[in-house]
Order: sequence, then structure tokens, then C-alpha cells
Amino acid sequence: MMQQLDNLLTNPYLLTALASLIGLLVGSFLNVVIYRLPIMMQRNWRKECTEYLQIDSGETEPLAPFNLAVPLSRCPNCNTPIQPHQNIPVISYLFLKGRCAACSNPIAARYPLVETFTAITSALVAWHFGYTPQTVFALTLTWSLIALSFIDMDHQLLPDNITLPVLWLGLFLSLFGLYTDTHASIIGAIAGYTVLWAVYQLFKLTTGKESMGYGDFKLLALFGAWLGWQYLPVIILLSSLVGAIIGVAMIVFGKRNHDSPIPFGPYLAAAGWIALLWGKDLNQLYLTATGL
Repeated sequence: MMQQLDNLLTNPYLLTALASLIGLLVGSFLNVVIYRLPIMMQRNWRKECTEYLQIDSGETEPLAPFNLAVPLSRCPNCNTPIQPHQNIPVISYLFLKGRCAACSNPIAARYPLVETFTAITSALVAWHFGYTPQTVFALTLTWSLIALSFIDMDHQLLPDNITLPVLWLGLFLSLFGLYTDTHASIIGAIAGYTVLWAVYQLFKLTTGKESMGYGDFKLLALFGAWLGWQYLPVIILLSSLVGAIIGVAMIVFGKRNHDSPIPFGPYLAAAGWIALLWGKDLNQLYLTATGL
């Protein structure tokens, strides 16, 4: 009996399935974070500015509480509260046929897509790292990157509220050598920020335009802290290649014009996540290709 229990608890398929299920639930919460966090930040900025400048905000009554927990989820069209049985990841969307139960207004397909994407990436992380502490923290990083990517796509913003705590977590984990050693982690964080900062300053000096935001610098610093400086060239190469291909494709097919800014965060996040799982192989391939 004990042997069967041990086999069950060490079964990689069970771990992958469990991670996928947890990913669905977390993906539902990430939808809340993606939508609400930018609004929370904007409200806080407005409050700080009015207090600092000592000006009247024009609000006769205090704003109703708005955070990741309050208010409860509602239909944006009819304002009807969403019941718990209507909020089951993916399943509820399919059961309701993608429409609000009260007013039949279409529900954005991105909600189940985020949930499904979170489940798939969580399963890949669990399958790759197995029953190790690396799985727990890699899942934390994965979920953070998903939230950052979608917020950046919507608002061209990479919130420090997510980036900085995860960066510090990477530095902390280096003390235990989970993904890299402390020496490589510290240098990686410094180099990650400095490299993109230098590119930004050089581009601005030569063209007079800004090529990226400071959030991108912090995101690459985050990957440097988690994986070490050795993986930064691969991450920069992958993110630039994917960003260039998608950017050109969007311009060609009329999705964006030449003057529309393209958020770099999602490409950087995707490249860093790939490096998290398959960085050693990619790094070896890069070193072989460059003859280093």
C-alpha cells in the first residue's frame, strides 16, 4: 500500500495534471490582475498627484473600494454579479456559450484563453522540473510573466508591483542555488538592466526617440537575477528575433502602422520563460553557433 502511494506521489503525470488544474484556477485570478491592477495604479497615481499638488480632485464622495478582491466580478454590460458556478475556469465559458447569463452580452474570449494558456504553461513547468522546489518557484515566475505580458499588451506598462518583488525573489533563491549561484545572479541583475538601458540611451541619442520603457530594463534584470548573466545573450536574441518578426507581420497585415509603439515586454517574457526551461540547450547551441 505504501509502495503504491509512493508511486502515485512521484508520478510525473499526476504532478503535470495537478499543475494544469492549479494553472486553470490561477489563470482565472490572473484575468482579475490583468484588468484591475492598472486601474488600481492609475487611481493611486491620481490620488498622489492631487495630494502633492494640493488641488481639488473634483470628487464629492470617496471612491468605492477597488482592489483585487473587491468588488466581486460583474458583467461589464448589465452589472449583474457573476455567481460562483458561472466563474469556473473555461467550463463556465463553454457552458454559457461565451455569453452573460443575465443579458446575453458576449464574454471576451481572452478570459478562457488566459486560463488555458496558464494551465498549459504550468503543466510544462511541472513536467520539466518534476517533484522539486524549482517547480514551485518556476510556477510563480510563469504566472507573474503572464500577468506582466498581458498588462503590457493592453497598457504598455510593466508594473513594478510585480516585477520588483519577483526580481528580489530571484536574488534570494540564488542563495540556495536553485537556478544559478549568487555571483551569477547579482551580475545578471546588474547586466540585464544596464544592457537595455545602454541600448535605450544610444537609440535616443541617435534618433531622438525612445525605443522601450524602463519596465523592460527591470524585466531583463529579473531574468538575470533568476538565471544568471550567462543566459542574457540568448534571451535578448530570442526576444529581439520574435519581436521583429511579429512587429513586421503586424505592420504588413495592417494591424499597426510604423509609428505605433509595440510593447517589448511580452517578447522578453516569452524568451525568458523559454530560457528558464530550455536555457542550457539553447545556450550551448548559441555558443556553438558563435564559436565561443
